[in-house]
Amino acid sequence: MKDLFNAVAENAAYVASFFGIIVLLFVIAFILERIAQKANNIKEPIFTTKKIAFIGMFSAISVVLMMFEIPLPFAPSFYKLDFSEIPVLIGSFAFGPAAGVTMEFIKILLKLFIKGTSTAFVGELANFAVGCSFILPASIIYSFKTNRKFAIISCVAGTIVLTIFGTAFNAIYLLPAFAKLYGMPMEVLLNMGVEINPLVKEGSIVSFVVACVAPLNLIKGTSVSLSTLIFYKPLSKALNFSVRSKKSNENK
Repeated sequence: MKDLFNAVAENAAYVASFFGIIVLLFVIAFILERIAQKANNIKEPIFTTKKIAFIGMFSAISVVLMMFEIPLPFAPSFYKLDFSEIPVLIGSFAFGPAAGVTMEFIKILLKLFIKGTSTAFVGELANFAVGCSFILPASIIYSFKTNRKFAIISCVAGTIVLTIFGTAFNAIYLLPAFAKLYGMPMEVLLNMGVEINPLVKEGSIVSFVVACVAPLNLIKGTSVSLSTLIFYKPLSKALNFSVRSKKSNENK
């Protein structure tokens, strides 16, 4: 805990900008959820006691899943697949986009309290931003019409945005940030990709993210989407966590 507070103090400006991004995404999710509620004639608070309880539960499950990482044969060892977005997406479908952003934030916060940060919060910002790039489009689309067709459309859209954003974000921000953080030339990171993936060209950050990062995001989005489509309805019945209006429920 002391190490975490020290890290926050040493990177105060960066942490402040991190929280600014969190607030901005939450405001966007809140506004769009209100628009969806108005379109569906839903009159209920964005957060209720029941929602908050389930948000806490799904966030806790998410951070546990975050600890189990699977290395992939086509990417360097610092890229791993995890399934922490499954409970977040399920919760976002049940409770809306604002809940989704909240769960992403709580997941990162719990991870920081459990393991701290070894990347001066760069990795945590990346995880939050990339996670929201998937959760937000999917949950926003689904919030306008909650039937299976829109659930599939939502998951496809979320996976596409995740793949595009996650790939570009790595090339533009994450890889340069890690190179600067660890005081190493960018070529060192890129060569890790060259050694493991024949599609990566030496010195080419574009080929690196296309061959290593894009497939990872595509696999993650697809696997999380399929899991959500399989488990969402049975879970909503078993746990009775759907809190949408009668009109909205009739569309499922």
